[in-house]
Amino acid sequence: MDDNLNVTYITLSGHVEVHKYRYLYFVIMFTAYFLIICINSTIVCLIVIHKNLHEPMYIFIAALLINSVLYSTNIYPKLLIDFLSEKQIITHSLCLFQGSVHYTMAGSEFSLLSAMAYDRYLSICKPLQYATIMRKTVVIVFLVLAWFVPTCELGVLVALYANIKLCSFTLKGIFCNTSFYNLQCVRSVTISIYGLFMLLNIVLFPVLFIFFTYTRILIASYRSSKTFRRKAAQTCLPHLLVLINLTFFITYDVIVVRLESDIPNTTHLIMALQMIVYHPLFNPIIYGLKMKEISKHLKRLFQVKSH
Repeated sequence: MDDNLNVTYITLSGHVEVHKYRYLYFVIMFTAYFLIICINSTIVCLIVIHKNLHEPMYIFIAALLINSVLYSTNIYPKLLIDFLSEKQIITHSLCLFQGSVHYTMAGSEFSLLSAMAYDRYLSICKPLQYATIMRKTVVIVFLVLAWFVPTCELGVLVALYANIKLCSFTLKGIFCNTSFYNLQCVRSVTISIYGLFMLLNIVLFPVLFIFFTYTRILIASYRSSKTFRRKAAQTCLPHLLVLINLTFFITYDVIVVRLESDIPNTTHLIMALQMIVYHPLFNPIIYGLKMKEISKHLKRLFQVKSH
């Protein structure tokens, strides 16, 4: 590539033997993307159609699943094109856009999980005040903030990155993430400080809030009957599993990738694929199996189809 192209294009070097296995990769990832769209959309449609699922908890679940679809749509089309291309490259502006959407969706997911934790806390610990506090307008405000706040914060970061001079044009990954930070000629103190602020604001604080609310729920459940404890576990366990899963992948993505440790390319690829395949499929499966009302409607749906 000549100097003019170097300013515009970034090479994605995280692929492993893509020329040898391009069609296998394409089929596997196309199947995964198809399943992600179908499974998440099915549960969202069930929540929209059935009036008994028009409760804050299920509305937040639907938002979470829509988030998974948006996240996957940000990654998969470009990834599928790369598998069939001779060169795995991306423009500088598109890389910034993909990275910003990637972290906006991740930040939104933590915000939605926080809203769900608060909803469960009110439902279990303050049932008499639940209907008064969790009104329709409150739910809408939570949903708007869950997407608006991360979008604004990532917008500022993109503006900071847009004027940074790059000295490297090879990104160690299959899509744009925090590895972009290592392409700078001189690492910006402003970006580092702002990145830390964002990490605290859209990841750490929500996680601490979620664990605080679930600790309160655990204490209330411990003091109550066995039936109450079982009901609390049925509604809270799926949220905690999704939170632990998401936190693990984001920790890897933000810390390990950014430090550019001597992890083999194959390991980086496996972790990246788990992040974009496992997590978007994990959410609907967990909620479909563990949430009693959703599971009931899914069983009815498949029974009708089988007949």
